[in-house]
Amino acid sequence: MMNTMKKANLEIFYNENIISLLVKELNFKNIMEVPKLEKIVLNMGIGEAKDNKNTLKQAVEELTTITGQKPIITKSKKAISNFKIRQYDPVGISVTLRKRNMYEFLERFIAIVSPRIRDFRGFPPKGFDGRGNYNFGINEQVVFPEIDYDKVNGIRGMNLTFVTSAKEDNSAYKLLKSFGFPFREPSEKIDEENA
Repeated sequence: MMNTMKKANLEIFYNENIISLLVKELNFKNIMEVPKLEKIVLNMGIGEAKDNKNTLKQAVEELTTITGQKPIITKSKKAISNFKIRQYDPVGISVTLRKRNMYEFLERFIAIVSPRIRDFRGFPPKGFDGRGNYNFGINEQVVFPEIDYDKVNGIRGMNLTFVTSAKEDNSAYKLLKSFGFPFREPSEKIDEENA
């Protein structure tokens, strides 16, 4: 049986435009060296999940609505008495997006979600980890248009990690930038620090 699943727009754009652009820009000798986006991981920490099962249930529903995939519930590995957490208490939820789901999420995130973030001036380029992965946080889940503001029982932030096959940060930055990811320009960062 032939695979009839259509590719996402950004995946087609990557194959047709970004690969050749990065080969020239980064002086790669082989197209297999070109970095690619491998997965997007969304994490939501829910400290009050052990006390309030409804909070955990709603957070799972919201992340499922945002990503189209059911998240896994992350549990504490050990007891921490200062935070009143016992071993195996639920502390958060996580979703890993790959292939078509990942590209569709990235496209929606760039075109629809990031412009809805309050006082948005771009994401800081300093969120790279030294191995070609990019991390950043969002303060409110309500910036996603899929979330009905009237049904939200609390504002929850989340952390997003873009995992790439790049060996270093510069290649990963150029990869995400070529997708149209809204990074803050360096001059804006300097102006903000001087203000």
